[in-house]
Amino acid sequence: MESPHGAAVSAEDFGLEGPRGRVFRDVTFRAEPGELVAIEGASGSGRTCLLLALTGRMRTTEGHAEVGGLRLPKQAAAVRRIAALGPVPMVSELDPAFTVAEHLGERALLQGRYGASLRTLLRPRAERRAAAEARVGEALEAAGLDLATLPKSGRTSVRDLERLEALRLSVALALIGRPRLLAVDDADLKLSDTERDQAWALLRSVADAGTTVLAVCSEAPGNTQVVRTAPTAGETAGEPAAEETATQEPTTEQETADAIAEAGRA
Repeated sequence: MESPHGAAVSAEDFGLEGPRGRVFRDVTFRAEPGELVAIEGASGSGRTCLLLALTGRMRTTEGHAEVGGLRLPKQAAAVRRIAALGPVPMVSELDPAFTVAEHLGERALLQGRYGASLRTLLRPRAERRAAAEARVGEALEAAGLDLATLPKSGRTSVRDLERLEALRLSVALALIGRPRLLAVDDADLKLSDTERDQAWALLRSVADAGTTVLAVCSEAPGNTQVVRTAPTAGETAGEPAAEETATQEPTTEQETADAIAEAGRA
């Protein structure tokens, strides 16, 4: 698969305050192109909102960030064009009634219609179809999803996928657009230890291929840059950890859900 050039991501005193209080605050870090970054924190700690903010899907109220040289929140629309979302509840979820092939076909169609250059759109239909099929195949290979191993191949419904298979499908869908930044929520949710290792191996392979990856998790693996959305044991808000840290006041899960729902309507 052709390796896209990943986007450098940086943040300085990045924060979001909503109607019910702070969602996250004081986020400061820098990631190089093609780096894997784990956004670690407990459920309801603002980690998903931070993920959406860094991909231009949620407007922040404090500090600033840059993605591929594009400044947030001012250039959020431009950031959205180079950043793709994997699975994010209430924002980019898979439809359980769709088959794997239907999801792939829909994403390829949208990419061909709205993400292609004018020169590409003027090519013969057969050539465009072949290019779309090749792009889908490349994305599936990068995500490690072999349709032949599924119960009904491409006709398998999303509701019948295992959690790790669904994650691979979501990553493949995001990679069809060849983004410079990939954002994945709940990367380790409901996975066994073995599956968790496989999920992180997948995300690291995407990063190694050139795409910068931001992944929300409850526990980050070793040898990964970590951005936390809550203090760890022995820390207090306002006292930075040895690693780059994002601290915040407690946020309820309802506040986080409200903010995500608002981002989905944007």
